[in-house]
Amino acid sequence: MQTANLKAIGRMLLGVLLFSFMDAGLKRVSAYYPPMQVTALRAIFSLPFIALTLAWGNHWRSLRVNNYALYLVRIVLAIVMLVTFIYSVSVQGLTDTYAIYMSAPLMVAAFSRIFLKEPVPIRRWVAIAVGMLGVLIALQPHGHGMLSLGGLAAAASAICYAVSVLSIRVLGRTDSSYALVTWNLFGVAVVASAIAAPTWHSLAPAHLWILAMIGLTGALAQYFLTRAFQLAAAATVTPFEYTALVWGLLLDYFVFAITPSAHVLFGATIVIAGGLYLIWDEHRPTTGELSLHG
Repeated sequence: MQTANLKAIGRMLLGVLLFSFMDAGLKRVSAYYPPMQVTALRAIFSLPFIALTLAWGNHWRSLRVNNYALYLVRIVLAIVMLVTFIYSVSVQGLTDTYAIYMSAPLMVAAFSRIFLKEPVPIRRWVAIAVGMLGVLIALQPHGHGMLSLGGLAAAASAICYAVSVLSIRVLGRTDSSYALVTWNLFGVAVVASAIAAPTWHSLAPAHLWILAMIGLTGALAQYFLTRAFQLAAAATVTPFEYTALVWGLLLDYFVFAITPSAHVLFGATIVIAGGLYLIWDEHRPTTGELSLHG
């Protein structure tokens, strides 16, 4: 079990890194295209990379679906999640959006306990809370930020993401990672394109490489995160999403010319410390642990 958890954590860390690069690309192109079109383009440009992976490993048979209704729910959640997130980063910085979006791991841990009956050891609740404290220290979200349209959009995106994670845990019991990723992207591409069609903007050639980068990083990141949630309980892997803060800070500095302040770096240190504790916790033997069981 510990080996599976460590593999899941490694996939989560890599997936978060790739998603951070994708987010930077989404922020760049959101200045030129409507959020729904960017959502469609994110899925469209990921599908070719997914198709290549399927063809390379001859995984076509793994696309079997066992619960069509839940796949449709995931597609709706993914569209709302992407549209609200893209809107949020289009009107404010990555770090401002992450300040609110980083509440998603707490939501996942709580929802997984309530709906999936997964045990959540108290020490991991503490580690998650410490990570959230680090996020608040680093980003210091103020009341006006929480109530702004960008802040509300980030909160809506976080809720959709948390519910989507639960669906992965359920579908992952019977369906492959390839099915979860491929059909979700295909559904988002079709539905979002149909909705965005009336106000579709022509693509500028200069943006094609950014869209290709979004497609590649998004496809890889979604696969790694899907595998992470299949390999381990949600409460085990979601705390490592806090590492997005570190990548967000670096991208803000090097790509968007935003210099982090001292309190941001201090908060990031706390977030990293919480993540390192959880990695250490996976290595130590357990004889009996106290969890929030019902």
